[in-house]
Amino acid sequence: MLKGKKILLGITGSIAAYKSAVLLRLLIKSGAEVKVIMTPSALQFIAPLTLSTLSRNEVLSELVDNDSWANHVMLGRWADVMLIAPLSCNSLSKMAQGTCDNLLTAVYLSATCPVVVAPAMDEDMWLHSSTKENIKKITSYGNAIIPVETGELASGLHGPGRMAEPENIVAWLNDFFKEKKQLTGKKILITAGPTHEAIDPVRFIGNHSSGKMGIALAEECIKRGAIVTLVAGPISESIPSELNLIKVTSAAQMYDACLKEFSTTNIAILSAAVADYTIAAPSASKIKKQEGELVLSLEKTKDILKELGVHKKPSQFLVGFALETDNETENAINKLRDKKADMIVLNSLKDTGAGFGSSNNKITIFDKEGGEFAFDIKSKKLVAADIIDYVIKLSHV
Repeated sequence: MLKGKKILLGITGSIAAYKSAVLLRLLIKSGAEVKVIMTPSALQFIAPLTLSTLSRNEVLSELVDNDSWANHVMLGRWADVMLIAPLSCNSLSKMAQGTCDNLLTAVYLSATCPVVVAPAMDEDMWLHSSTKENIKKITSYGNAIIPVETGELASGLHGPGRMAEPENIVAWLNDFFKEKKQLTGKKILITAGPTHEAIDPVRFIGNHSSGKMGIALAEECIKRGAIVTLVAGPISESIPSELNLIKVTSAAQMYDACLKEFSTTNIAILSAAVADYTIAAPSASKIKKQEGELVLSLEKTKDILKELGVHKKPSQFLVGFALETDNETENAINKLRDKKADMIVLNSLKDTGAGFGSSNNKITIFDKEGGEFAFDIKSKKLVAADIIDYVIKLSHV
């Protein structure tokens, strides 16, 4: 699975750095192309000459070397995966806090590829509450952790904290690159972002939805082989080119687009924050400020989830989202039943650090068979994977 893969190997200041030479050799032997980045402290544990000889590439450790500049942005875009092994306690802390004081952390912060880390430290450091918190933080950012192993440590103690053996890291990466293709050929409709309901040509009623959750769902479905149509309201997030994009502005436009696409859809996931009300009579020209109050007459928008629930065939699977502030569980279950959906994803504005505009989310999934599945807060990319796992499980596709 590693043949032809581009791997950026980051090495930090740990005694386990001696294993990096073996790891690098195994990666090259597996057919991967590897470039190595070292932190300044890593240079004290293993010679760059060894690593450059094995990788057949120059080893990088400085942002600026004489008159040349290491383009950290392009390095993070070049790789299929960035692997940091070993990851020291110090570099872990920098990743958690977003510190950028060397080439490796600069590449990490600008990387667009998946980031995988193999921690290495003494037992007491590994078990310290601050380390646990830092691991939790970088996991919430979407990074993957290769579990530490238990054994003899540099201190002479025996316990957890050893970097995973190079053979086990390579095996982990092989599993990582085994793409899940359970949705190959399935047509999936996803909605994302807000809707804007015009008051006049320059003003609108809207909400704070960024569309990040819907885009993460689209990316996850594409990764698993699906044919994705994304109906997106006004959003500024980058959208994958591999999907069929339908841009809309208003709730009415999103309603029309969804009904048009739904008949040929296997799975529909409605994650957009659609306005419940729209302006009854938008002004054709800009409304000028005047004395007294301005009263706007609102009317209900058409309910997309409910309408799709009415038209849903037994072979189709319908997923709705419920963003709640009060009586969350009760409202989500009522929505599941009333809209004839197969699954509802609940998130609450009471969850700090999750929801609109955030890169993280905290969800609970309810299904029509009475199942309830709660998840911890994590990145929206990981949340998307959880949601799609359950869609596959519950829809039996």
